[in-house]
Amino acid sequence: MLYFRNDYQVSCIPEINEAFSSLNNQIYEPYGTDSITEHAKEILKSKMKDHDVDIQFVYGGTIANITMIRSLLASYEGIIACKTGHIVMHETGSIEATGHKIIVVDDCDGKVTADAVQKVVNQHQISFEHMVFPKAVYISNATELGTIYSEDELHALHDKCKELGLYLILDGERLGAALMSGVGYTLNDIAACCDMFTIGGTKNGALFGTAIVITNPDLRDKFRYVMKQSGALMAKSWLIALQFIALFENDAFYKNAKKANEFALQIQNSLHNLGYPLLVKGYTNQVFPALTLKQYDFLKEYVSFEIWDKRDDYIIVRFVTSFSTTQEEVNELSEYLKQAAKLG
Repeated sequence: MLYFRNDYQVSCIPEINEAFSSLNNQIYEPYGTDSITEHAKEILKSKMKDHDVDIQFVYGGTIANITMIRSLLASYEGIIACKTGHIVMHETGSIEATGHKIIVVDDCDGKVTADAVQKVVNQHQISFEHMVFPKAVYISNATELGTIYSEDELHALHDKCKELGLYLILDGERLGAALMSGVGYTLNDIAACCDMFTIGGTKNGALFGTAIVITNPDLRDKFRYVMKQSGALMAKSWLIALQFIALFENDAFYKNAKKANEFALQIQNSLHNLGYPLLVKGYTNQVFPALTLKQYDFLKEYVSFEIWDKRDDYIIVRFVTSFSTTQEEVNELSEYLKQAAKLG
């Protein structure tokens, strides 16, 4: 069985295993007050030299989103996100469970637009205190559809949020894939656009872990209190930091993402050449073809993948590549796609 279901099916890159083994018997201070965590922070800060940032490590993407949003919003405030956003679709109502409403807008290929943000604010000013007060905007990059924000789109959102007094946060669980997709910006540029953003490790070679980057100095003071209250402050948080050292010290973070993107592009090209419709044109490690029922029934016997949506006589599925994907697996998938294409 070929595995293209997600990008975290294999434990981690060898560098992380080696780092754990070499430091297994060492003693470190708890809750991120140790030398390993400090070193990891310095490495990440060196990628954002133009900005004074604070960095905190948590164990995953959902708890990162919960902690960031709780730290930003008063009880009567909500956050704007598009209908395909991760906090809307794939986090089991975790944000609403904290008491904060997600104000959902239509997406443009998985992305929030500055115009949509303006429209929400206009609508919510009609009734003032009778409606949730929009105070932040949530985006993900890469998006849930594998699309990416251009530099102009990021700046447009940043400018609109500044104009309207909103915070902008970016979910970067697949930020590596976004940065290695051919865009012209870096972590340093992301830091210029967002009040907070995350750098995901779990989906790009780490066992687990997410770095939260706080760029707005007004949001740092009590952040660790919210982390602790949210269950995000790990006693052995140096285990997360150590993984980010392994990912960034020799640029494995970027190499992993580049490899995954290149394999996904090969799959997308095969699908296109074989006549499969695509939900969107992707540039990262996620590909969304539309399959007929016959094609789906054939492929599911040989390939593990996710169903994304069902539309009349078609099933939209998702193929995801990762740092552990091999050329042989991609070639084998292409052969199965050729066979399925003949079934119509």
